[in-house]
Amino acid sequence: MSIEIRQPRADELRAAMEAAETAFGSDVTDEDWERERKILPPERALAAYDGGRPVGLAAAYAFGLTIPGGELPCAGVTWVGVMPSHRRRGILRDFMRTQLEDVHRWGEPLAALWASEASIYGRFGYGAAAPGTPARSDTRRFALREEPSPRATVRLVDVDEAFGLFPPVYDAVRARRAGMLSRSETWWKELRLADPKEWRRGASQKFYALAEVDGRPEGYATYRVKGEWEDGFAKGEVKVVEVFGTSASAELELWRYLHAIDLTVKVDAFAVDPASRLFLAVRDPRALGLRLGDALWLRLVDLEASLRARSYKAGESVVLDVRDELCPWNTGRYRVGADVSRTEDTADLALDVGDLASAYLGAFDFHQLVHAGRAEERQEGAAEAATLLFRTDLPPFCPEVF
Repeated sequence: MSIEIRQPRADELRAAMEAAETAFGSDVTDEDWERERKILPPERALAAYDGGRPVGLAAAYAFGLTIPGGELPCAGVTWVGVMPSHRRRGILRDFMRTQLEDVHRWGEPLAALWASEASIYGRFGYGAAAPGTPARSDTRRFALREEPSPRATVRLVDVDEAFGLFPPVYDAVRARRAGMLSRSETWWKELRLADPKEWRRGASQKFYALAEVDGRPEGYATYRVKGEWEDGFAKGEVKVVEVFGTSASAELELWRYLHAIDLTVKVDAFAVDPASRLFLAVRDPRALGLRLGDALWLRLVDLEASLRARSYKAGESVVLDVRDELCPWNTGRYRVGADVSRTEDTADLALDVGDLASAYLGAFDFHQLVHAGRAEERQEGAAEAATLLFRTDLPPFCPEVF
């Protein structure tokens, strides 16, 4: 029997989610469902049916994504999974093709995701666009080269106070950083500040720490503590959820606070800002245990709209010849510079839409793409010209796993 791909009805969405979770060896609890039904409408989902039974799902949250010089609507691709019994039948490819057509129809120029398997989404025009830098640092070797300003203080607050104080700090940071996603009031309450016991994985409840400078909120951290003892000695870990500061004083005081929590020897941070002041502020950068990995993958769904919305540095314009198998409306040549337009002029650089996505937010430059064989320089000096145009002051950062 053939597989049907369609939008699930409202009363079918949970069953489709359960089919997707089967691919991850998990299930959908009542708490999961109550949370997701508030943030994911059925019209932003696609389900696969075999004889009327759901066997997979792909969905997309509605976000705003900060880009260099502005913000664009972005489909946050999520809940992608196909039951083990239905692998290798082309369901994922049908999901991706249909979803991209839907996102284009919705008028959202971008799509983004975090990949459960990094080898999958390059086939569908996604590019690694905001690499992640997790860290697992040693508290015994942590020391700042200079102590933070004594004006910065940290205090713990409850979840209600956090809801009033943390979002403005986040929004102030997000306004300046490509790769960061908008958070609605529901998103804050149901995800960022929520603390279901099943999310703790053996650690404590979530703590909310506010950093103030001269009495003004300028940073915050959310974290848990996982206690551990060995031969009578404490070996606990601080599990950092996120840290943000609008000033160096606030950010560094938060990191100092997290590394000074009693009965802990490690600070485990899933997402450290690659532009954090921390690396240059510590005496021993090795003690941070920083690693590099892929994080946010980006898809340019409406290439012309995406290029027009982005800001560029001053410089000579370049003509990009872009290939796009799944979104043929994107394929063509684009002159990029002070103005962006389609053109029939001779191309300076040729590349795939996924590789252009890797440069779009500023994570990689065109010299790197050419060096890696991901772009072809057809005119001498074109990689340099494109690199100067697309250059950003800070690398992109996405702390939001969705």
